[in-house]
Amino acid sequence: MLLSNSVIANSNIQFGTSGARGLATDFSNNVCAAFTVAFVASLENKTPIKQVALAIDNRPSSPDMARACAAALLQQGIEPVYYGVVPTPALAYVAMQQGVPAIMITGSHIPFDRNGLKFYRPDGEITKADEKAILEADVAFSSVDELPVLSVNETAAKQYIERYTSLFSDSVLQGKRVGIYEHSSAGRDLYRAIFEACGAEVVALGRSDEFVPIDTEAVSDEDKAKAVEWSKSYHLDFIFSTDGDGDRPLLADEQGTWLRGDTLCALCAQDLGIEAIAMPVSCNTMIDGLAGFTHVARTKIGSPYVIEAINALNQSGAAVAGFEANGGFLLGSDMQINGQTLKALPTRDAVLPAIMVMASTVGQLENRVAALPTRYTASDRLKEVDKSISQVLIKEGIESPQSLLAKLDIASSAVAHVDTTDGLRLTLSNDDIVHLRPSGNAPELRCYAESDSADKAQMLVTTVLEAIYRSLLVS
Repeated sequence: MLLSNSVIANSNIQFGTSGARGLATDFSNNVCAAFTVAFVASLENKTPIKQVALAIDNRPSSPDMARACAAALLQQGIEPVYYGVVPTPALAYVAMQQGVPAIMITGSHIPFDRNGLKFYRPDGEITKADEKAILEADVAFSSVDELPVLSVNETAAKQYIERYTSLFSDSVLQGKRVGIYEHSSAGRDLYRAIFEACGAEVVALGRSDEFVPIDTEAVSDEDKAKAVEWSKSYHLDFIFSTDGDGDRPLLADEQGTWLRGDTLCALCAQDLGIEAIAMPVSCNTMIDGLAGFTHVARTKIGSPYVIEAINALNQSGAAVAGFEANGGFLLGSDMQINGQTLKALPTRDAVLPAIMVMASTVGQLENRVAALPTRYTASDRLKEVDKSISQVLIKEGIESPQSLLAKLDIASSAVAHVDTTDGLRLTLSNDDIVHLRPSGNAPELRCYAESDSADKAQMLVTTVLEAIYRSLLVS
């Protein structure tokens, strides 16, 4: 017999900003089983577990990981209900409606050679306290040597489509041409049905048989160029895409310009009539001053922190939502839209912000974005940066922020404010912001910047990351 806490402790798998993540090769059958039985044990002191919902993204390693989780459940006398390849919010939604826990096998946007497990209680995404309970659970289980065959239940896909098509008429997107950048997204076979049911003419773009790790916070130059070319070639009004597991959106305007995720979500929140917002410290500061938002809570980066803030805001009685700079929108309150009830879904979702903004925008989306306060954000990352290197850099910046600015080639401004909510966020005397943070999901160092022009925000990110690369990784 094996013990879950021992297997997990020796697995090299760790909880990040959203789920347990690591190299795909480290997610052995027994590691997947250990996390599964520990997750069940963390819930069973509250209610007996009879079923657990499972789904996967399109990574090559995901099917066998799901089968290993299912094998562990069967050992425990629990029925695995397998929904196949669907977006993470589709799995979360069907599980919440049925009152069962769920496990999503996905690495989201992280590199191809990695994967992850994301856990949901019957009432929604787990908290940091739940993560601790999983790691500390001491559950005996048998080695998983044979994997079961899983049959796909289509209910999650159908309910997710109906969640949005039921809200709008079949003419709300009439006359609009919507490109769907499909790549290897887990939801690529669902999005066409949603948008066409709303009256849009859909053009499928960029479908890939190989997994593509799209990061909505660090869109590649190649994907930026693709969107511009597609927009011109196909005369598109919008281009929609997501990350690998369909919980973070990308939406491009008529020019093929991808919107920043927090900009998209802010527009969506206004369209929904949201009053109270929870969002990470990395989101654009212009959002705090937008009309209609009576409460704004800033958190550490990661959906568990946003969900904790949503739960607190729900005590106010206001209409509540949360979102992240990556575009994932978390609906904290039931909402009425066109006479229909849209149920709360407090986990990141890609479709809601995109379809609300497309449906609500009269005229050009480009003009609507331009009417927002002139604060711009940019972000990017250095890959393969050990977390210890990032931590040394951040520690130096906390102790001597002005010295760090010199190292980052931006010493012309003074440091006006230091924020250590998550990593190191420096507000400069000219109101520019530079934020450094180790990724919670992969060996990467992220840089976020904010300024009064898009070019300057991007220049800050490029300058800082190039300086870090030279000083820490080349020397």
